Amino acid sequence: MIVELGLIFLAVACLPLAVIFFSRVPDRRRKLLTVTVALTFELIMFGAFTRLTDSGLGCPDWPGCYGESNPFMAHEEIRDAEALAPHGPVTVSKAWIEMIHRYLAGSLGILVIAQLWLAWNEYRRRGTSYAWNLAMLALILVQGAFGAWTVTLRLQPVIVTTHLLLGMLLLAGLTISWMLYDCRQYWRPWQLPVSGLRWLAPLAMIILFCQIALGGWTSSNYAALACPDFPSCQGSLIPAMDWQHGFSLWRPLGKTVHGEYLTFQALVAIHWAHRSFAWVAAAVLLGTALLLRRISGAERLATGLIVAVILQIAIGISTVLLSWPLLLAVLHNGMAAVLVILLSMVNYRIWHASRAAAH
Repeated sequence: MIVELGLIFLAVACLPLAVIFFSRVPDRRRKLLTVTVALTFELIMFGAFTRLTDSGLGCPDWPGCYGESNPFMAHEEIRDAEALAPHGPVTVSKAWIEMIHRYLAGSLGILVIAQLWLAWNEYRRRGTSYAWNLAMLALILVQGAFGAWTVTLRLQPVIVTTHLLLGMLLLAGLTISWMLYDCRQYWRPWQLPVSGLRWLAPLAMIILFCQIALGGWTSSNYAALACPDFPSCQGSLIPAMDWQHGFSLWRPLGKTVHGEYLTFQALVAIHWAHRSFAWVAAAVLLGTALLLRRISGAERLATGLIVAVILQIAIGISTVLLSWPLLLAVLHNGMAAVLVILLSMVNYRIWHASRAAAH
């Protein structure tokens, strides 16, 4: 099964690799970096779709599906599980969704290895560092481990949330990989008239990841519908909430640390925390964008950040008022990934400009 899965991962990765390595563009490494970032973004979106369609246990073992490399070969076992629990986590469609997610993740790993290989070749020719590419390979291996634990620990919320955060961290890291190469080849450093950006931009990234963690905690605990109204929650700006059980981290899905069912007030606390902190995150990100607009050459990036924040707020409110439709929920995750890309670009350009000014 492991060999078969490896061949499937390679087959999925072969299409972008073939396009890159047989194209006539002079800079194949740049194209590979761009494709890898794009695939990581798509994988985050598909991961959200997998989670929101309750397909995370579509194949209740790992790395295969009932010991097979694809749901075709496990069709009988899947049908038996579906017959026992028609509305349970295992169905044919959910099995395919889960396995496609794993196939994409495996192909991403191959692209990251290809990046490392190209970086190693450049190191041998020019002496440039490949440490960042090596770190990205280590990160994707850790992410794969959390993907396995997501299944084996039966969607334990802290594992699912950490899996999401590591995916966003990988996206940020691969974006910086692209920037490391692209800035060195094509871009001039910014002039930084606004010194406050040197601390505000990293703070914005930290706050964004805190908000993503709260969003992942909301989704993994199925607390998205705990506040069906807006701007109030359960008819009140500050509803009754159970913070202790809502934010106990190491516990089974839907249960307290003592094995009792999670109270509704705990779900309200989870949702309310994510909704409330969103305004803090939006204020910091918009403040960062407004300062960024004062840098010559950064106007388009600043405008993109402002538009992304406004769209994310609108999508978040719409998911509540429209009772969390699947498309909007997936877009909400996708827009968070867009913000991660934009802030990664901002932070790298500021670091690059500071380093250039120091020399």
